[in-house]
Amino acid sequence: MTISYKWLLQYLEQPLSTTELAEILTSVGLEVEHISSYEKFKGGLKGLVVGQVLACEPIPETEKLKITSVSIGQGEPLSIVCGAPNVAAGQKVLVATVGTQLYPSSGDSFQIKKAKIRGFESAGMLCAEDEIGLGESHAGIMILPEDTPLGLEASQYFNIDEADTIYEIGLTPNRMDGMSYLGIAKDVVAYLNNKNQDKQSVKIPSTDASKQAIARSNEKPLQISIEDKQKCLRYAGICLDNIEVKDSPAWLQNALLAIGLKPINIVVDVTNYVLKECGQPLHAFDRDEITGNEIRIGSVENKTKFWTLDNKEIELQASDLMILNSQEAMCMAGVYGGLKSGIKNTSTRIFLESAFFQKDSIRKSSMHHGLRTDAATRFEKGADMSKVIFALERASDLLVQYANAKIASALYDIYPEPIEATRLVVAFQKVRGLTGKNYTDLQIKNILLSLQYKIIQEDEKSIEVEVPFSNPDVSIVPDIIEEIMRIDGIDNIPFTGAIQYNLPEQKGFQSNPKKTIVDTLVAKGFYEILTNSITSAAYYDDQTQLVKMMNSLSENLDAMRASMLESGLEVVAYNLNRKNQQLKFFEIGKTYQLANTSFIEKNMLSLYASGQYRLPFYKEKNQKIDLYYMRGVIESIFSSLKFSFEQIENGLAIKFQNKQIGSIQHIDEQKRKQFGIKQELEYAEMDWDVLQNALQNQRFKVKEIPKYPTVQRDLAFVLAREVSYIDIENAFKQAKCKYLTSYQLFDVYQNEKMGESYISYGVSFSFYNPIQTLTDTEVEADVTKIIKTLETKLSAQIRTT
Repeated sequence: MTISYKWLLQYLEQPLSTTELAEILTSVGLEVEHISSYEKFKGGLKGLVVGQVLACEPIPETEKLKITSVSIGQGEPLSIVCGAPNVAAGQKVLVATVGTQLYPSSGDSFQIKKAKIRGFESAGMLCAEDEIGLGESHAGIMILPEDTPLGLEASQYFNIDEADTIYEIGLTPNRMDGMSYLGIAKDVVAYLNNKNQDKQSVKIPSTDASKQAIARSNEKPLQISIEDKQKCLRYAGICLDNIEVKDSPAWLQNALLAIGLKPINIVVDVTNYVLKECGQPLHAFDRDEITGNEIRIGSVENKTKFWTLDNKEIELQASDLMILNSQEAMCMAGVYGGLKSGIKNTSTRIFLESAFFQKDSIRKSSMHHGLRTDAATRFEKGADMSKVIFALERASDLLVQYANAKIASALYDIYPEPIEATRLVVAFQKVRGLTGKNYTDLQIKNILLSLQYKIIQEDEKSIEVEVPFSNPDVSIVPDIIEEIMRIDGIDNIPFTGAIQYNLPEQKGFQSNPKKTIVDTLVAKGFYEILTNSITSAAYYDDQTQLVKMMNSLSENLDAMRASMLESGLEVVAYNLNRKNQQLKFFEIGKTYQLANTSFIEKNMLSLYASGQYRLPFYKEKNQKIDLYYMRGVIESIFSSLKFSFEQIENGLAIKFQNKQIGSIQHIDEQKRKQFGIKQELEYAEMDWDVLQNALQNQRFKVKEIPKYPTVQRDLAFVLAREVSYIDIENAFKQAKCKYLTSYQLFDVYQNEKMGESYISYGVSFSFYNPIQTLTDTEVEADVTKIIKTLETKLSAQIRTT
């Protein structure tokens, strides 16, 4: 939210410096993210003064240039070369003196310097309106009235205010109360009252004049009815006649311009001003376009055509809440105005609407049609019911003052089922216990009163308070305690210097498999990442199974991720672009796929690794991350699950109980190029639900420490190159050895004698008998089975040398 320092000060009894205000706003949870300066005319026309041309003579051998003598009311007249066709002696003009920085309407700024032009010295510049940012005309210099005081500063002549300070506030979604100047002022006043033990209050603009005028009227020229009472909880309005649709006064235009809003006309500007001031959206209808003098709040048939205020045709949904006259829709309630009902320059009679619409309805319509407006943003967060009538009275008062409006009806206020404010009982001791600070009872009460909470009743131990409608997020006592802490300042909570924490009982995988896996991955040097489940559909070649967004806010965020890979590659690219080249990431998240007419949502564990897992050392070489490193990580973490691995294109399939539950992939160059990644990358993903269930349900067997020695035998055998190591491992299993407990590949060898088509593997086998010491005969029997199986199944040749 963008707020103006000058505008906000109007509601405060105590003036504050820009720095003080920024610190207070951040302290109460309205974090100031950026501070900038605003000037209606950049540079504030500093250095520009009113001068008078005393003499003007053409410069010989030039077509346009003239040498002028200009008085600025002090010192000697200035000699200035000017090329404007309309310059003449006796004129009052605007003079930019030497050293002045000019900010033209287009192009870069520049500084006025002394110069020598065609042999004549020039010490200044006579200005056209586009050269100083006052307009677009460059036909000639600006000629001022003859009675303009000589030497008057341009900022005074044009009545330019001093620069304003603009704050960009980062609002959290629950802080609807911070989306208005009155809401922000309320927090500032509460902070000051608590800090200074003062009794200031927010300076709320008076609406007595309009309130009295409305009360005197008995006219009700319109028939208004609410047809959908679920979506429209309250509807109010007022008729105004004799409207003069014209430009707003300068102060109002400047207030809007300072926060980035373009002034339109007095009616539109007033509704925008009141929206920013109190947070209540308003809408003005041209009464001459209200057919049948009837307003209905309801819906229309599905796919009804509707022309918006900016002349675009859309198809309405039956669920869209609409403001209708006796024949057609005039406005999408709380979202967008219609073409016919908008205020025109010729409008003289208006109906001013102020309502309270159900937030979910507004959000759905706004998102579906892509109509994101200030009004919709406020309604969908939960508007302030208590400001519905105030906003009407405030806007009416301004229109009477500045648009010569005349109040032409009594107040319309249709409120079928009044909403009761939330009431909560706050125990003083609970506040102290939950915050850890010894707040006094009086301090608690004063903070809540400053925040406009009403105290219904109280006793020695507690108070019952009524929550203001401006705080729809406050629904339980801890919410109120948070409000107290926020105003007093989180930094003011005392800290003893000690933290007490009881470690939970560790029960391994069965207790919390996620925590155990996460801790293990972190111990292995992996960093957890959290990525967006919404991604770009352009990342996927096959889009038949993509779950696409119906109302995407961005063309780059238009689909739910079908795999974890793409969102993780964005993080990898981000780090590599910042020279962080040794990467090991993991994430546990969801993937989404479309299967026929149903959706499949899966929890997945993903691992990303790139670079070296061992950097060069004086005794060791660097070791590059590859598929087998990733396999080793997975095997070590899930050693109790006994995975098997099978080669697939560009990687390994991970199998558990003969079912594939994931894969390890070497990401190919084409996919990496899509994300601007040049460095090689390994990626693994596994079905997290399968892993979690398996870890929780596994049963451990406890064995005695081996009593008898293990026997080892090494075998070297030659195979055709196309035989995969998976096939070799399967052969070991098929041998059905009685005492074989494990095996380990220790050598891969090739030479010219074997030929390019063959390769040798060296494998170390371990044998063990838990009952007695193994004999050579028993070991040789198992070794013979292994050799015969390799020869029969894989045509292997045993190497003896």
